[in-house]
Amino acid sequence: MVLSRLLPRPLADSAFLRVYVWLALALVLTFALALSTFALVDKVRHDHYREQLAEAPMTLLSAQLASLPLSRRDAWLSRKSEQLAMTLSLHDGRNYPLNFFQRASLENGRTLVDEISGQGWQLYRQLPGEPWLLRAELDSLSEHQLLGLARQLGEWLAEVEGAARLERLERLKSPVIQAQLTDSPPEDLPPAQIARLRDTEVVIRLLPQRWALSMYLRLPTTSGGTQWVEVGPLAAFEPMSMALSLSLLVTMLGVLAAIIYVIVRGVESRMARLEQAATRIACGHLNTRVKVESGDFLGRVGMAFNGMAAQVQSLLRAQQEMIRAVSHELRTPVARIRFAVQMVEDMTDSAPVRRQLSGIDGDIEELDGLIDEILTYAKLGNDHAQGVLQEAELVDCRALADNVVEALAPLHAKLLLRVMSGPPVEVVADPRYLQRALQNLVANACRHANGQVRLTLSDDGQVARLDVEDDGPGVPVAEREEIFKPFARLDDSRTRRSGGYGLGLSIVHKVMIWHGGSVMVDDSPGLGGARFSLLLPLRQAGVTPA
Repeated sequence: MVLSRLLPRPLADSAFLRVYVWLALALVLTFALALSTFALVDKVRHDHYREQLAEAPMTLLSAQLASLPLSRRDAWLSRKSEQLAMTLSLHDGRNYPLNFFQRASLENGRTLVDEISGQGWQLYRQLPGEPWLLRAELDSLSEHQLLGLARQLGEWLAEVEGAARLERLERLKSPVIQAQLTDSPPEDLPPAQIARLRDTEVVIRLLPQRWALSMYLRLPTTSGGTQWVEVGPLAAFEPMSMALSLSLLVTMLGVLAAIIYVIVRGVESRMARLEQAATRIACGHLNTRVKVESGDFLGRVGMAFNGMAAQVQSLLRAQQEMIRAVSHELRTPVARIRFAVQMVEDMTDSAPVRRQLSGIDGDIEELDGLIDEILTYAKLGNDHAQGVLQEAELVDCRALADNVVEALAPLHAKLLLRVMSGPPVEVVADPRYLQRALQNLVANACRHANGQVRLTLSDDGQVARLDVEDDGPGVPVAEREEIFKPFARLDDSRTRRSGGYGLGLSIVHKVMIWHGGSVMVDDSPGLGGARFSLLLPLRQAGVTPA
């Protein structure tokens, strides 16, 4: 059937395999993007570090320059450029080529660092309260420049005392550069270096264990005392370690993979329920519906699936009602014909006429039997569509087989019908329909057997098996699928001359599907004819609505 191929397991498995492959590729791509992101973050951190490192010296130089009149600024810039081994220049910020973000950064009082490939750096700082830009160009930062900047700091701080000196020192602080002013010598500085400190002399101390350095100054006061300035430690830029980067990447990918797994498992479980519903509908339980949990794409698929199942159920119900109505309507003309035949038979004593009337009566009996079979087939289809075994109970299959043989043996006196001995076999089933299925198989075997029909019952702990064997011509392999279709006939060994209406095996097939079992046919190993087998779950408690 078409429904049985709606969501076949191999297709579903291959679809989910493709989903997992794409998810794996997505994780690999995410890993590459994460590496690029970490590299970009490291670059941004490095640029930010350079801006913070340049903040204090550029603040110092711009403050000193802003305190001078315009006439003296060029000479000061020239002198400081020579002292600090860098090129200092002043530019009109209103006409200088800067983009919007650079101009906004400078107007907010920040230092702008621009790296020129192969030429060093250019530092920009806007003078406080003026449109002028101070630009500093340097190839690299050397010890000579550090000493020069430290002396500039000492000169700038020596101009004021007290709270004003502390206020100037606070202006130079940044997350990278720390500065403090004390009245006592630094405790961590050796005495020999403390002795070297004079008014503006600078002592630089390296801290190898921290990859940093500190600078120390001694400033005189008007009262004859001494204050000490410590700048630092100036820590070198530390890029994110590879181990930390990989750990963060693995953690991020693990969390991402877990989230994706949870999502995919949820989708897979919902698809599995959809597959189960499709399988049940393919088995004929047309009242099965999918539980719609949300309005996402799977929810819409579920709603479409439910609509399809309802439409199929409606069409089959209409077909069964039509078959049942037609069968019932046929009974009235058949009854009239039978009545007319009986009247004609009572009115004549002619032997030829009575023979014809007897043949007509046989045809009417056959037509009555066909109508009964059609009604049974239609009723099975309707009950099967409801998906409920209305009278399910524990059935003794061996007693059931004995009853069938006892009922059919008198009708086939020339055949040997017997139930083979064995242990008791019990299943949960509708005894009336199960007996009808077994009786159809035995009757079918009797029509084609040459001398004997044999019933064998067994179970393997999970499935009960009822075999009906005969010593007739058997069923060709090519026809074994077709014989379970309604009104199917074989053209060679089993023809219309053997009787039947072509619905008996179809009824058997429907009864077995209704019970969650199956029927199959092969060659009888013992008798050489056909062997029809009914397979039933031992603990099948009936089909329940979905």
